Amino acid sequence: MHQLAPKLLSAIPDHLAPDGSEIRELLSVTGASLAHCTLPPNQMSKAVKHRTVEEIWYVLAGQGQVWRKLGIDELVVDAVPGMALTIPRDTHFQFRNTGPEPFVFVIATSPKWPGADEAISVPDYW
Repeated sequence: MHQLAPKLLSAIPDHLAPDGSEIRELLSVTGASLAHCTLPPNQMSKAVKHRTVEEIWYVLAGQGQVWRKLGIDELVVDAVPGMALTIPRDTHFQFRNTGPEPFVFVIATSPKWPGADEAISVPDYW
């Protein structure tokens, strides 16, 4: 039954991500994990890239901007509720809250998030 147990979102973060955002762990299976991420108003993450994982983000609340650079491709998007975006492996990325409310999104990671050593610092965009 343990593998089938649901989990409610925690009121307090489980930890701070290497980029500085608040992470609440949800669930994981052998090949993927799901987390809830919050960046408070007037905050900006640190720019990082991932060693082995890829991510899909889905914005739940607030508004922000997300910078991503992979090779020669570079893009800044205004992220709003209902938007989904990807963070392919080796993509440099940084995000910031541009509104008065928390910027909140869920993150699906494949493979499962291995730990804080996964993120490598890269030069900030902002």
